[in-house]
Amino acid sequence: MTPFTQKVIRIIQSIPEGSVMTYGGIARAAGSPRAARQVVRILHSMSRKYKLPWHRVINAKGMISLTEDESASLQQLYLTGEGVVFDERGAVDLERYQYIPAPDLELECGLGLPPEFGDEEEA
Repeated sequence: MTPFTQKVIRIIQSIPEGSVMTYGGIARAAGSPRAARQVVRILHSMSRKYKLPWHRVINAKGMISLTEDESASLQQLYLTGEGVVFDERGAVDLERYQYIPAPDLELECGLGLPPEFGDEEEA
């Protein structure tokens, strides 16, 4: 697993309840500002394995990116249940709800990753 992938997983795990991050925001925080699509891939392939709060990741417009109605509705339901409010367009106010990790966030500390986290190959 690459260091970037490890950072992305840790950042997603650190998003607090009632907050969201964008794909690009996660990529920036992980040190690769142009890797939003890579974040999508990591989120898609590793959410279940690492119990990632996938529902807290939205697009740069503050909207849910999932195209499948059932999954998008579930994501909105989870976020609403955490207190996140959507406007009439279905967007989240990023100024209010966006989580920005502190620059000194210790990404190497245990945030729920198994001990073998750094030893396995990417899925």
